[in-house]
Amino acid sequence: MSGPSVDAEQPTSAPPSAGTPFDRFFRISERGSTPGREIRGGFATFFTMAYILVLNPIILGSATDKFGHHLSTAQLVTATALVAAVMTAVMGVGGNLPLAIAAGLGLNAVVAFQLAPRMSWPDAMGLVVLEGLLICLLVATGLRQAIMDAIPLPIKQAISVGIGLFIAFIGFVDAGFTSRIPDAAHTTVPVQLGGSGTLTGWPVLVFCLGVLLTVALVARRVKGAILISIVVMTVVAIVVNKIADIPAAAWGLTVPKVPHHITAAPDFGLLGHFSLFGGFSEAGVVTASLFVFTLVLSDFFDAMGTIVGISSEAGLLDEEGRVPHIGRVLFIDGAAAVAGGAASVSSNTAYVESAAGVGEGARTGLASVVTGALFAVALFLAPLASVVPSQAAAPALVAVGFLLMAQVRNIDWTQYDIAIPAFLTIAAMPFTYSITNGIGAGFLSYVVIKVALGKIREVHPLVWGVSLCFAAYFAIDPLQQALGAK
Repeated sequence: MSGPSVDAEQPTSAPPSAGTPFDRFFRISERGSTPGREIRGGFATFFTMAYILVLNPIILGSATDKFGHHLSTAQLVTATALVAAVMTAVMGVGGNLPLAIAAGLGLNAVVAFQLAPRMSWPDAMGLVVLEGLLICLLVATGLRQAIMDAIPLPIKQAISVGIGLFIAFIGFVDAGFTSRIPDAAHTTVPVQLGGSGTLTGWPVLVFCLGVLLTVALVARRVKGAILISIVVMTVVAIVVNKIADIPAAAWGLTVPKVPHHITAAPDFGLLGHFSLFGGFSEAGVVTASLFVFTLVLSDFFDAMGTIVGISSEAGLLDEEGRVPHIGRVLFIDGAAAVAGGAASVSSNTAYVESAAGVGEGARTGLASVVTGALFAVALFLAPLASVVPSQAAAPALVAVGFLLMAQVRNIDWTQYDIAIPAFLTIAAMPFTYSITNGIGAGFLSYVVIKVALGKIREVHPLVWGVSLCFAAYFAIDPLQQALGAK
C-alpha cells in the first residue's frame, strides 16, 4: 500500500490546546499533530477522492437492471455524498483514524454489471445490505481472522489486480475507445478499436487526451490528479461540444453542457429503496449467495489492506503491527457497506486516497470529520456532477485500474501452485466481464492444483467450502436442468 510520504516536520512542543477535552478526545498532541494539520489533511483527502461523486453515478447510472430501469444521476450524486459524509465522520469520531469512506470502486462495478442484470435495483442493493451485515457479524464474532488466514495472500492480491483490469476495461468501453463488433458471428475478434476499427469522433478524442493528462499527473504524483483531470476534461468537453455541435447520442448518457444552476436541493429519492431478500427470488439462492460472498470477499479484504496501509503510513501501528481499535474500525467499515446498500449507492468502504491526508500530516479522526463535512457540502452540487460525460470521467477508471494493478508485483510467479490460480483470477475478470467468475476461477484452480501436487493438506477447509460453492455456481445451468428433469 503506497501513498504520499509522511510529513517529516514534527512539533517541538505540545500545542496550546494540548490539555483541552477536544485535543484529548482525538489524541491530537499525543500523536504529534496539530489541529491545523488535521484540517489540511481532511481537505487533501477530500479533493483526492472527490472524483467518486462523478464516477459512482456514472458506473451505476450507465447500467440497467433486469427490467431495464436506470438510476437517477442526480439522486446518485446526493446519496453518494450523503453516505460518504456520514460514514467518514463516524469513522473519524468512532475509529479516530484519518480514514475516509465512500462508495467502493470495483464493488460498484459488481453491483452494476453483475447483480443488476439478474434482478431489480432494490434487489441488488438488498444484497449489498446483507453483505455489510455479514461483515459486521464476522467482525463481532472474531471470524475475520479465520477467513484472513484461510485465503492465500496471493489470491487476495490477484483479486485486486483483476478488479483493476476490469475497471480499466469498463473505462475503455464506456468512453467508446473499445466496442463490441456488431456482427461478431462472422469474425473471431469480439471487440475492436473505436466504433469501426478506428478512433472516430470528438468524444473519443476527449477520452484519449484525458487518459494522457491523468497518467501524466499521476506519474508526477500531483495531489488530486484524478479530480483535476476530470474537471479539466469536462471543461474541454463542454467547449468541444459547443463548437463542434456534436449529436447528443455520441456522448452517451451525459451530454456536456453548462448547467443552468450550479447548486440544487439534494434529491434523497433513492434512500431506503432496497429489498433485503428479493435477489434470492430473482437470481436463485445459489447465485445470490455467491454474489453476497463476492461482495464480502472484495470489500472485507480490500478494507483490511487499506486500513493497515494507511495506519502504517501514519505511524499508528503498535509494536506487533496492529491497528488501534481494529475491531471497531472494521465494524464501522461494515456498517458503511450497509449504509451504501440502503441508500442505493453500492457498498461503501475505506479509501486508500486517505494517504493524501496522511501526507499532509493528518494523524487522527479529526481529519476524517473535516473530509466528511466537505462531502456534506457536496450534497448541494449535483448539477455540476451531471454535466460530466463518460469520456471525461473514464480516464479516472483507467488510472484507478493501474493503481490496483500495482499489487501484481507481490505475487511470486515462480510458484506455479499459487501463480496459476492468481493468473486465472486476474484474467477471468476482464475477459468474462465478471468479478465473480474471476474469483471462482482462482479458488477452483487453486484447489485442483494443490490436489494434483499432493498438497491437499495445504487447502484450508473454508477454501474447500467456498470452492464447492463456486463449482455449483459454474454448473448452475446443468444442475437446474437436471433438477428440472426430475
